Amino acid sequence: MCAFFDRGTPTTIAVRTDMDALPVAEKSGRSFASRNPGRMHACGHDGHMAMALGLAREVAANPAALNESLLIVFQPAEETTGGALDVVRSGIFNELNVRGIFGFHLWPDLEKGAIASRKGTLLAASNEVDVHIHGLGAHIARFREGHDAMQAAVDAVRATYDYLAQCGATEPCILRFGRMEAGTVRNQVASEAVVQGSLRTLSITMRDHIMGELPDVLQSAAAAHDCTAEVSFSEGYPPVVNDDDLFDYAAATLPELKSEPDALLIAEDFAWYQQSLPGLFMLLGTGTGIPLHADTFDFDEAILARGVDTYLRLLGLPV
Repeated sequence: MCAFFDRGTPTTIAVRTDMDALPVAEKSGRSFASRNPGRMHACGHDGHMAMALGLAREVAANPAALNESLLIVFQPAEETTGGALDVVRSGIFNELNVRGIFGFHLWPDLEKGAIASRKGTLLAASNEVDVHIHGLGAHIARFREGHDAMQAAVDAVRATYDYLAQCGATEPCILRFGRMEAGTVRNQVASEAVVQGSLRTLSITMRDHIMGELPDVLQSAAAAHDCTAEVSFSEGYPPVVNDDDLFDYAAATLPELKSEPDALLIAEDFAWYQQSLPGLFMLLGTGTGIPLHADTFDFDEAILARGVDTYLRLLGLPV
């Protein structure tokens, strides 16, 4: 869903907000907490939406103040299938000759109301990793007759972490596994094991390097137990890489803009927009320290006015 403010100009500038929630049961205790059981805006997307709607209200009240046509993108599925890519594939940016796009994310580790970003890479590429270990089942009393897929999976995880530590000495990157499942009963060597995790890298070069070598690392660990390993990677998201010119423009327009010293190993599908056009992604501090995706996630709504103000100034509109 998009809102287009047509000023008849040859180019368009865009603003993006995401709007999906998470499968989390809210425990904030607020009067306006989610009324949908097991669903809440635990990543601040309701705040992102409010800022974009605030911008739309200001523009609708004074459209003549716009020096350039404006497209506001209300994007679904950031938390699931990467809805940004669907927006890109829709052709809307080419149709309206969009020359650049701005976006925000609430950020608990910044002081309340602070605006921050970074020239170049700000956020990581993300790819889901699935490892399937194949062994041979056997009763535990005769375990030597089997090939223990669970033990192979444990060693495969250790080998992966050792390998990523080596890669991390060259460039920050992580791969951690959050789920492991093996076997069917307690008194039999597991014939199969599945391990699932997430890979984060700050460059496509490092991502491709790890994807190229990790299958051999896993297979070597599995082979030590006479097992085999298969690994697959999701398409995932590329890294969020801010356009230098847009960052310089924002820094000149927003003297209070803080420069993040290091790229962050979180991911955002805003990266797909930046594969097609210049983009600048910014962080808006909540100052709470409550992590994103926590069931107690909350923030002072007063900071949203800072976000609207920032959008207005970037678009050259009166504040």
